[in-house]
Amino acid sequence: MSQTAESNEAEQPGKKPQASSAQFLSFTLGREEYGVDILRVQEIRSWEPVSRIPNVPSYEKGVVNLRGAIVPIIDLRERFALGCSQYTPVTVVVVLQAHVGDKTRVMGVVVDAVSDVIDVDKKNIQSAPDFGAKVSTEFISGLVSVNQRMVMLLDVDKLLKLDGVDDDDES
Repeated sequence: MSQTAESNEAEQPGKKPQASSAQFLSFTLGREEYGVDILRVQEIRSWEPVSRIPNVPSYEKGVVNLRGAIVPIIDLRERFALGCSQYTPVTVVVVLQAHVGDKTRVMGVVVDAVSDVIDVDKKNIQSAPDFGAKVSTEFISGLVSVNQRMVMLLDVDKLLKLDGVDDDDES
């Protein structure tokens, strides 16, 4: 009897096995929609002026003091070469945690607007297309269709690592 109760419990609606689904925070950059693993999101903040750092790429907007921690802020629209945009009241900073080596790195990314938290069945995630060597899709972990919208899922660890000087494969 207990075996039947256990198997029925696993099949109840609303109780999906954790390994087969994941949640992503979706956000927009221009007309495109992206997603990051919800477990990597530390917080969502409204845009506020940052302290500029000299001699950094233009997409690195500066740093903010987040409860005593200095957090770098990058503009994803500029990082992805999607052009500059005026910051509006819906522009937000998504504070993300990345694992680079044995360290945890916290960084804020400026996005046009946060859309939704989406539940994704992992078997519906398609791999990123290969556009050849000239187009880097290294930080795209996959693509998924949600309500007739294509969402590009970003690998937070690779995205935030690419921002540093850690790149080994420069030829």
